[in-house]
Amino acid sequence: MRPWLLALSGGTIAWMLVARAANAQTATQVVRFQVNAVSQIGVTGGPAALVIGSAVAGSAPTSVTASGTSYAITTNELNQKITASLDQALPAGVTLEVALAAPDGATSAGSVALTTAGADVVTGISRTVASSLPITYRLSATPMVQISAPDARTVTFTIVSGT
Repeated sequence: MRPWLLALSGGTIAWMLVARAANAQTATQVVRFQVNAVSQIGVTGGPAALVIGSAVAGSAPTSVTASGTSYAITTNELNQKITASLDQALPAGVTLEVALAAPDGATSAGSVALTTAGADVVTGISRTVASSLPITYRLSATPMVQISAPDARTVTFTIVSGT
């Protein structure tokens, strides 16, 4: 091969590589983002009707429980809590309690009597995602109570700051 032909070939290849590099271009873009405070709670299922229908002689009517419902929670905040309340007061002598299992790192208050004022049922919730956490209800009544027609109350669960 002739030296000038080799030089020409090498130059052509180098020129082609430079041309390809010159055609490449880039563009940039600034992407702004943020993650807001998120605290969500949801319930699934509904408890079976709570019906008190028995007692041991000499004792108050036997309380009844219902489970089978659960809740899910998502929060990216620190020190949250769940409160529970009723939409209206219960008849005198009737008590409805609720117990929620706590997600990891939080604390359940155990069985808490519900009123129209929010009561703490789970505290110390921080940055968690949890689902299928059990809810248990217990209904009790004094011997002075007789409610012959079914009645109902709405229980509201709220996630709020624990401070």
